[in-house]
Amino acid sequence: MHTTFKTLLGLVCFALPSMGIMAASARAVVDDAPAVGDRAPDFTLKALDDSEVRLSRILEEGPAVVVVLRGYPGYQCPICSKQIGSLISAHEDFAKKKARVIFIYPGAVDDLTAKAKEFLKKTELPEGFVMVTDPKYVFTNTYGLRWDAPKETAYPSTFVIDSEGKVLMAKISQEHGGRADTKQVLASLP
Repeated sequence: MHTTFKTLLGLVCFALPSMGIMAASARAVVDDAPAVGDRAPDFTLKALDDSEVRLSRILEEGPAVVVVLRGYPGYQCPICSKQIGSLISAHEDFAKKKARVIFIYPGAVDDLTAKAKEFLKKTELPEGFVMVTDPKYVFTNTYGLRWDAPKETAYPSTFVIDSEGKVLMAKISQEHGGRADTKQVLASLP
């Protein structure tokens, strides 16, 4: 009976994170993330061309979609690639809503910009889309999204923010999958 209990406990501990259920210590960080109705904290990060991207300046032109990728946890995330592809394929719909899309690529590595460029490979970002890096997790920590575990960087997340800075949609995945659907993101835009 003791062996059976240990086996069941092991299965539960393995299954809970894959179901989006995390231990209290991991969830406490995510609870600090901006929620629907909150004002999104402003941030300034560098784009891959070394220009500055500031959320408040982008919001002067309309709403923003902020997509937090897993960045570089030691490899390039295929689920992040799929998510970016889906969002890019709807670029005309985002343009109609005057929405800008900001991809945030976090990581601790010194050559984070090179890793972000490698991640995009031959992907050309359409007008209104930008990739920025978050070295040393400054943005990630501010938004309460640091996934502080081996081979992890940030919880994959998507925020829709209106031109006043109010969060209209917040989707935070506590696993590798479970990303915001492009249709859901577009429907959340004003």
